[in-house]
Amino acid sequence: MSTMASQPDHEIVVIGAGPGGIAAGALLKRAGIDEFTILERAGEVGGSWRENSYPGISVDVPAFIYQYSFARKADWPTLFPTGAEIQAYHQEVARRYGLYRHLRFHTEVVREVWDETHRRWALHTADNEIITARFVISAVGAFLRPKVDSGIKGLDDFTGTVQSPATWDHAYDLTGKRVAVIGTGASSVQITPAIAPEVGHLDVYQRTPVWCLPKPNYPVPRRLQSALRVRAVAAAQSGIILLGLEPIARLATYVPLAVMKPVMAAFDAFAKRLYRAYLRRTIDDPETAAALTPGYGPMAKRLTLSTGYPAVFNRDNVRLITDDIEQFTEQGIRTSDGTERKYDAIVLATGYEMHTDPESYAEGAVVGRDGFDLGQFYGANGVQAYEGVAVAGLPNRWMLVGPYALSDIGWHGMVETTASHAIRAIAEARRRRATTVEVSRRAHAAYHAEIRKRGQFLRSYIETQGVPTYYRNSHGDTPYFRPAGALETRWRGRHFPFTDYNFDTK
Repeated sequence: MSTMASQPDHEIVVIGAGPGGIAAGALLKRAGIDEFTILERAGEVGGSWRENSYPGISVDVPAFIYQYSFARKADWPTLFPTGAEIQAYHQEVARRYGLYRHLRFHTEVVREVWDETHRRWALHTADNEIITARFVISAVGAFLRPKVDSGIKGLDDFTGTVQSPATWDHAYDLTGKRVAVIGTGASSVQITPAIAPEVGHLDVYQRTPVWCLPKPNYPVPRRLQSALRVRAVAAAQSGIILLGLEPIARLATYVPLAVMKPVMAAFDAFAKRLYRAYLRRTIDDPETAAALTPGYGPMAKRLTLSTGYPAVFNRDNVRLITDDIEQFTEQGIRTSDGTERKYDAIVLATGYEMHTDPESYAEGAVVGRDGFDLGQFYGANGVQAYEGVAVAGLPNRWMLVGPYALSDIGWHGMVETTASHAIRAIAEARRRRATTVEVSRRAHAAYHAEIRKRGQFLRSYIETQGVPTYYRNSHGDTPYFRPAGALETRWRGRHFPFTDYNFDTK
């Protein structure tokens, strides 16, 4: 401790300047709170949209949903904007709310330790500094780190170029190269059709077929853009979508498991028939179409959107490989049948460490009151948080992307709700002149029990599908989604009872 430099004390520190951190900063400003600092490990805002710039990247949620309610944008050129357009939007919002003067870039927090004596958090950085803060809002996001270990041995033996979605080297020229893409998730679905026309040959290694629906990425008419500039029209549009999705959420949450099981079985069977027919019409080779057909229901894994992905397998230079990968070799990849294929470059589209995985929380990384260790707690009890934001044992701290947090129509809606919760608790603590505010163990336990009960159908559905998915973690839990409707979640985020928190004025 004595070797570390100490930075001046801060009232509020937000960790991360992605969509969540931007929402927290903007909403703090709107609440009249200006004493905050945003710590960002990189040199710009944007989070995943800053890190990911791979070929073909775009949002897979319509733009009019994928934005903040307090910073609506009407002039999106297309329904599903590119990654660069989404990143520019986040930068514009940060500028509009004057967040850059609150930002401290190139500051990575690696450890958070509660100091009971001074009622402060000590935030240890990768540069061996200690930044102290009265309140901490963790906005580190859901997709924490790209999976470096793909589970396939021998990657270090490969002498060619290795690309990944979050660290794409645009200086590397793919023209005429032999390339392998490993994985068929959301990033692979975008990368594959984007690079196929320029590479010499492309192999796509598939472990699990993915549901990939056509992406209606139409230009947004100027008349619609003009209409959406009217605040009431934009709000009504979002409200209609919310109300349309609310019955689905309520069915999955409140209808008994015995009723929902046959309903979903019938839905899955119908969806599979439609998708098989779609692939047969889209893909020339019947064997490839069959290999791309999922054997599980469309709600078990993340749905992907791409009009070009299924059709890319009609190209002469693209091939689908479903044999298991045995290992990487010096010149390429060897599969379980003994075949070795040579490549100039390999794209690892193998996913991320998720905020819903207990393993993502290292022991000693977040240590609260009386030695409470978040990593140990999650490892023993499963990931959980009151209203998806607060954990008993961690006073004056909230997370914006926590377990069972997502139930909104878009990511921005979720972080607005969770940020509003944190800011409401902070504002009340300041009003009461409380030194600490901490969710009670009673409220924390009651909320988690409620969520577990409501989530029975989703856990059962995912488990019976028998497919690897980040919706289900190593404990068999499904904490990616909150079993509740967006309207209820938004209301509770802004009206939770203060009696669920302990305010200490000592």
